[in-house]
Amino acid sequence: MKIAVTVNEVREQVNEWKRQGFSVGLVPTMGYLHEGHKSLITCAVSENDRVVASVFVNPMQFGPSEDLESYPRDMDRDAALCEEAGVDLIFHPEPSEMYHNGFSSYVDMNTLTGGLCGKSRPVHFRGVCTVVAKLFNIVMPDRAYFGQKDAQQLAVIRHMADDLSYGIEIKGCPIIREEDGLAKSSRNTYLNKEERQAALVLNRALSEGRKLIEAGERDAASIKDTVTSVINAEPLARIDYVEIVSWDLLEPVKNIDGPVLVAVAVFIGKTRLIDNFIALED
Repeated sequence: MKIAVTVNEVREQVNEWKRQGFSVGLVPTMGYLHEGHKSLITCAVSENDRVVASVFVNPMQFGPSEDLESYPRDMDRDAALCEEAGVDLIFHPEPSEMYHNGFSSYVDMNTLTGGLCGKSRPVHFRGVCTVVAKLFNIVMPDRAYFGQKDAQQLAVIRHMADDLSYGIEIKGCPIIREEDGLAKSSRNTYLNKEERQAALVLNRALSEGRKLIEAGERDAASIKDTVTSVINAEPLARIDYVEIVSWDLLEPVKNIDGPVLVAVAVFIGKTRLIDNFIALED
């Protein structure tokens, strides 16, 4: 396994693989990898001849009051996980390599980004789209892998890849959870023991919403009320949003008559966590 820190290093290696007729998979990450990331890598390894994983804490997707400086980092640990999982090349650039002095070109989206996480994090998806577009241009993979835990991000990237005609297959992979149901996240490390226990309310609330849909409930407001009440019963939880939206365009729905995303964002103490499920998907 190689570790590259410059764009040219990545391009030279990928071009050599392409000359040999190898397919290439890309797993974009912000590092501090866990079993969720490993599942993306495992999927990429199974479907491609060579796999590139990026490890880059992207400053562009953090707002002024967000946790850029405190976001967990451990490159040695990340490299070990990548090598164990079968990554062939890690791209680990400095911010100055991705955004040179005078950088002024961005990728914006007028749909899909205004609600859910985009409502409280207005700069987030501009940063996500810009960095992923750059990674696509640098690596030019055949396939790219994203986790469903960040469901809005997955939908946004699929839409962007189609709009900009990348010709890259965007693969969504299932949420990986701890044994007690908490969705794996790098931000889980922020939680103290009491908060870690309280965080289980996200999955518990979503499970109640899923039961209602499976039982035939189709009124979105009724399902949202149930999910909200479960979360509000946890003293350490503060809701950012509880939403039910169409899974294609992420638009709010009143009556569920097709695939929908049921998504929550909740502060546990000072830590913002997200979770979701997709219902009635074929």
